[in-house]
Amino acid sequence: MRFEGTADYVADRDLMVAVNAAIALERPLLVKGEPGTGKTELARQVAASLGLDLIEWHVKSTTRAQQGLYEYDAVSRLRDSQLGDERFNDIKNYIKRGKLWEAFAADRKTVLLIDEIDKADIEFPNDLLQELDKMEFFVYETGETVRAIHRPIVIITSNNEKELPDAFLRRCFFHYIRFPDAETLSEIVEVHYPGIKKNLVSAALSQFYEIRDVPGLKKKPSTSEALDWIRLLVSEDVEPEDLRGEAKNALPRLHGALLKNEQDVHLFEKLAFMARRQ
Repeated sequence: MRFEGTADYVADRDLMVAVNAAIALERPLLVKGEPGTGKTELARQVAASLGLDLIEWHVKSTTRAQQGLYEYDAVSRLRDSQLGDERFNDIKNYIKRGKLWEAFAADRKTVLLIDEIDKADIEFPNDLLQELDKMEFFVYETGETVRAIHRPIVIITSNNEKELPDAFLRRCFFHYIRFPDAETLSEIVEVHYPGIKKNLVSAALSQFYEIRDVPGLKKKPSTSEALDWIRLLVSEDVEPEDLRGEAKNALPRLHGALLKNEQDVHLFEKLAFMARRQ
C-alpha cells in the first residue's frame, strides 16, 4: 500500500516518502505548513489514491479529545427515565460514537484526518496519546474496550499556531510542506485549470512571488489564494502584458483575492504612492 500521488494533487517526492513512511511505521503523519498549502487535501488524495474511505475530524477551539472517542448523553437518558421510555434500559442508546470510534470500528482500513489539531487546547494532543498509540480505548459507561479492527492511516494537520507536546511529537512521523516554487505552483495551476494560458500564468506567478517577498507583509498569500486570483484574472480576461506593465510595488489587480487584511492593503497603497512619486 503505497501513495504515489494523484492526477488531482501535485505531491513532491519528499511528501510521498513521508506518507509511505508513516504507513509503513503505522504511526500518525503530522503535516505542518502555511495555511493553504494542501495539508487537508493531502488526506483526501491519499484516501482516493489507495481506494480507502476517509473519515474527517475537523478540530475547533472548543473541541475536546473525548469527542473523538464518544459522548455520553446523560441528560437525554434522565429525561427518558422520567418519561418511562424503554430506551432508558440500554445505556448504549445514549452513547454517540466519535470519529476515532468510527475509524476503529470500520470493517476495512480507512484514512483518518485530524485537521488543524493546533486549534484545540494544549492538552488535546496529550489526551489522545494512548488511543492513537495503542489503537484502543475504554468506554466507562458500558465497560467495553474498543479496539481498531483495522489500524487506520492517521493524518494530522497543524498550522503551527501553537507548539505541540514532545510526547505527542515522538509518536508521529513529521513532514513540513514547504511553499511550492514557481515551477511546482505552475503545475498546480495546470491541474486546477487545464489548458490555461501559459503566458498569463507566468506573468501572474511572477507578480505573485514579488508580492510574497514584500518586506513587512503580515499575511503572505497562499497557494489556494494564488489559484483564486489566477481564476479571477482569467474571468476578467486580463492580458499578461497588463500584469507585466504594472509597477512592481503597485497595489495588485484584484488584490482582494491575495491581501486579506487592511494592514497589507495599506502597505501596498503606500508602496504604490511612493512608486508614483519616483
